[in-house]
Amino acid sequence: MKPIDLFRIAAIGEGFSWLALLLTMFLKYGLQLPNPNIWVGYIHGGLFLFYCLIIAYFFLKEKWRVSICLILFITAFVPFGTFWAEKKYLRH
Repeated sequence: MKPIDLFRIAAIGEGFSWLALLLTMFLKYGLQLPNPNIWVGYIHGGLFLFYCLIIAYFFLKEKWRVSICLILFITAFVPFGTFWAEKKYLRH
């Protein structure tokens, strides 16, 4: 598997985990069910860190521009941002 393909998978996975976290926040605060939020939070955190490590890899090893890497990092904090980043920057 090429590094860019792994990056695409990480971006999509991080985006879906962000959406899952929103759903479990509703379960936690709306329906008083905290357990799903705990587990999804761990998964989301791990995927976020993995996404950031891949950004660092592309910056350091593949010599991507700082501006592109910064945009990719910021998209992790924006709703649906990693989906947009995957479509705009990570597709062949």
